[in-house]
Amino acid sequence: MRTYLKKAGLAENSARGVWALTDAGEKASEKDLILIPKKVRWLKKQKPSAAENGPDTEESPDPDWQEQVLSALSLMKPDAFERLSQRILRESGFTRVEVSGRSGDGGVDGIGVLRVNLVSFHVLFQCKRWKGLVGASVIRDFRGAMVGRADKGLIITTGTFTADARREATRDGAPAIDLVDGEAICGLLKDLKLGVTFKLVEEVHVEPNFFSTI
Repeated sequence: MRTYLKKAGLAENSARGVWALTDAGEKASEKDLILIPKKVRWLKKQKPSAAENGPDTEESPDPDWQEQVLSALSLMKPDAFERLSQRILRESGFTRVEVSGRSGDGGVDGIGVLRVNLVSFHVLFQCKRWKGLVGASVIRDFRGAMVGRADKGLIITTGTFTADARREATRDGAPAIDLVDGEAICGLLKDLKLGVTFKLVEEVHVEPNFFSTI
């Protein structure tokens, strides 16, 4: 989602990867945010093609790799996305990750165990293959389902969490729930090399001063 915000002029990031909202981003409402992906895709379609502008016009770049990943995820069936989430958790260090595969369980799709040094945490997780915003009500409902059943909760979605949802997830006095949105999923898949590969390009620089001073 941050990529969409940047293309829409609502966010910017420095070379160190620090993101910040622009003035327009600060003023944007949640309704505006919902329309951002559609607006960005519309703007890309309005760009003239190389054929229309002649041979000297630079061709439009390939779709952003994160957009390609999110597009592929949107085509997955819900149970396939649950299995992918299970794989991500296993590759990230979880043990005994199980997908429940049944409905009517308060939104709980599975459970895993995360061991940190000598301590183990039972984590319930929920998978939401959504394109839009995930609100605070989803967090509250999931928290109600996990009370007395686990130490922590985890919600994984291809969409984006609202500001209210993020505040609800870390509300004082309530069991903490960690949130993984679509952009975070893309980063995890890239880091774990699950369906996403990349190449490191070698750059060679010659320093003439080295040879002249020998």
